Amino acid sequence: MFYEPMLLETRAEAFDSSEHIFEPKIDGHRLLLHLSGGQVRLFTRHRNDCTRQYPELWNVPTDDEELILDGEVASVDPATGVFDFERVMERFQLKKADRIRRAAERRPVNFVVFDILRLNGRDLRGLTLMERKRILAEVLRTNEYFTLISFVDGRGRDLFEAISARKWEGIVGKLKTSSYVGRRSPDWLKIIRWEYHDVYISGYRKSELGWLIHVQEEGRLRPAGIVELGVTPAAVRAFHHVAKQLVTGENSDFVYLEPKIRARVKTRNWTKAGMLRQPVFVEFIL
Repeated sequence: MFYEPMLLETRAEAFDSSEHIFEPKIDGHRLLLHLSGGQVRLFTRHRNDCTRQYPELWNVPTDDEELILDGEVASVDPATGVFDFERVMERFQLKKADRIRRAAERRPVNFVVFDILRLNGRDLRGLTLMERKRILAEVLRTNEYFTLISFVDGRGRDLFEAISARKWEGIVGKLKTSSYVGRRSPDWLKIIRWEYHDVYISGYRKSELGWLIHVQEEGRLRPAGIVELGVTPAAVRAFHHVAKQLVTGENSDFVYLEPKIRARVKTRNWTKAGMLRQPVFVEFIL
């Protein structure tokens, strides 16, 4: 059996509310853990079985025979204390058993659990969030691989300020009375800590929307990724009106431009390769 995960809607700014709890948003990937008959199976939110990728999560610290847990599998960079999304993706993509085993021994992941959906044959999704939290805390013991997510009551702005200081991804606000529904719901809200950067557009993709971008560092421009998100039809029209005057060359995939069009983008962070991670167009800089 697979329970569809409850998904988040987006809110632009942090808020306080006595009707909500607030959790740090973990920068990993969603994981649903199924334990039954002593066997563990792990699934992504899209039903992909990733059990073999995370052997350190096969031994669940509980005395119960059957349960389904919801959370995020994550990895923290010990040097910075920041969640390392790329490290988790590297683990997720490993195929060979010996490489998976060595990676699990060298730098294990952590399953940050925030909900329990089923326990010993009982479907818990109709209970309130706080009742499920209470059951989860009784059922699951924590260890180096399993963590219960922390939360604060009502003080979303304070938590957002704290996670911003740590350069974490954002926060999640959850209605205390919310049941668990297998779809996107306004009862759960994410507030992302965006970073804003000014970039130069140096080309565009021929086949589909995508703007090549550069950033200025130490007096020169260097590549910083490609913008595919947040671009409105009006912005596309304005861009091409100017871009046709700046063409310097092309190949089968891209048209290249003099980097004279400037734009502001928002992003969650930088990749290890120095690229902006999934930059989102905000506006042109005139």
